[in-house]
Amino acid sequence: MGRTLKANVCRRLSRRALGFFARDAGVVQRTNLGILRALVCQESTKFKNVWTTHSKSPIAYERGRIYFDNYRCCVSSVASEPRKLYEMPKCPKSEKIEDALLWECPVGEILPDPSDYKSSLIALTAHNWLLRISATTGEILEKIYLASYCKFRYLSWDTPQEVIAVKSAQNKSSAAARQNFATLRPTAEPSLSWRYSLEFCSREAGIQQPVLLYLAVFRVLPFSLIGILEINKKVFANVTDATLSHGILIVMCSSGLVRLYSFQAIIEQFMQQKLDLGCACSQGGTTGTVGEAPFGIPCNVKITDSPPPLFEVSSLENAFQIGGHPWHYIITPNKKQQKGVFHICALKDNSLAKNGVQEMECCSLESDWIYFHPDASGRIIHVGPNQVKVLKLSEIENNSSQCEISEDFIIWANRENKNESLVTVTASGRVVKRNFNLLDDDPEQETFKTVDYEDELDLLSVVAVTQIDAEGKARLDFHCNEYGTLLKSIPLVESWDVTYSHEVYFDRDLVLHIEQKPNRLFSCYVYQMVCDPGEEEDVVSRSG
Repeated sequence: MGRTLKANVCRRLSRRALGFFARDAGVVQRTNLGILRALVCQESTKFKNVWTTHSKSPIAYERGRIYFDNYRCCVSSVASEPRKLYEMPKCPKSEKIEDALLWECPVGEILPDPSDYKSSLIALTAHNWLLRISATTGEILEKIYLASYCKFRYLSWDTPQEVIAVKSAQNKSSAAARQNFATLRPTAEPSLSWRYSLEFCSREAGIQQPVLLYLAVFRVLPFSLIGILEINKKVFANVTDATLSHGILIVMCSSGLVRLYSFQAIIEQFMQQKLDLGCACSQGGTTGTVGEAPFGIPCNVKITDSPPPLFEVSSLENAFQIGGHPWHYIITPNKKQQKGVFHICALKDNSLAKNGVQEMECCSLESDWIYFHPDASGRIIHVGPNQVKVLKLSEIENNSSQCEISEDFIIWANRENKNESLVTVTASGRVVKRNFNLLDDDPEQETFKTVDYEDELDLLSVVAVTQIDAEGKARLDFHCNEYGTLLKSIPLVESWDVTYSHEVYFDRDLVLHIEQKPNRLFSCYVYQMVCDPGEEEDVVSRSG
């Protein structure tokens, strides 16, 4: 059967006004987003650079809000031109916000205070305070003092919008290993996805501290403590890092081994005492109020014996992801020569899927990357310098115990033939032709730099960059998430230097580009959807 033709925007607006919808609360929202998608992708729609700013501190973006000066200043990007929402009072560097998460009110829950129904920023400060800040006014609504026995530095969602994990800096005599997350937006399925790139430090002389790091886990709104967990090297041996996601404690080892544990089972077995925020507590001869300075929150979960792992696997650089239908995981075999080779295996029995070895035959300076699609379809996205593969995971016909990997569609970069000939004339006059291949990420060829998914409009956004003379030019392409068809291209007016760090966000009718230049200089470029001025002038002239 052919594809169903969709009504044009005018007819859909008329049907909406007349109330021609099923009795489903989500139908109107889906219809509105469908109309917005049609407007975004139509040929006459343009995206105009409406605002550009620069900063000497990192710039962050989250759901229509741009944060400057370590989250102290918040700018709304929803208006026709970005405007400041609030600016918190200046504070010393020792009290700056280190990390933050945006919390939004859950649907259908009764909350104790009217302000709880509005969005909040959950922030972690450099002096170990956990704050809940109004996302619209910057007012501090709640504050918890964590502890003085370690330095907390990172915030992440354990369960999105419900449970947070606050991780300390690693307790090492040398520099802490750094971690790099490939964050996916929350999806309809409880998928798990982690990507770690760990920098291992050489052992130095002296006795290492037995505790590598601490994880403080809280339920959000109202804040309630689940527990502070101690990750001890005496128990986990050569552990290098750990994190918490979807109720699973993930522990990484220097050998490349990744182990998964049940966090709930650990809490039940190793919790020494239950602590409630705001209540009196005595520990080590000291009495204080839990969550208030200077007492803070004592560590109340100390693992003394190695708990049984739910799952373990060895992978190069601790790279490990879980997703798909049914559950599968992606790893790279733990050998340096296997870098760029990905194995897709069933979680239930570790069996390799049919066509489960994915290797993109590309010659490039930067590695290709792979991850489970965040749209809950169970598909897999594999990105290289000149192609984006979307792979399907499906059961083999007449053999439901095994799955196979097949190509759903491929997005190719717009390139000329990369094979070129070099002509040389010898002293005798003989002409010699020698063929050579360019790198797949050669700057003079169009190269894919980022791939993201806009879940509300169901579009894949792909940034393609080409080096033209001394400067690079970037373009943002919108592709149909179902078929891969190119629907819209947006040129970015600013130059793109491939040696800088870049982030590009596409959010409904907004495109935002954050660039980090040398000497910690950050730039932010905001684009908004507008009607083509040329077309407006034509309409006026015809009506006149």
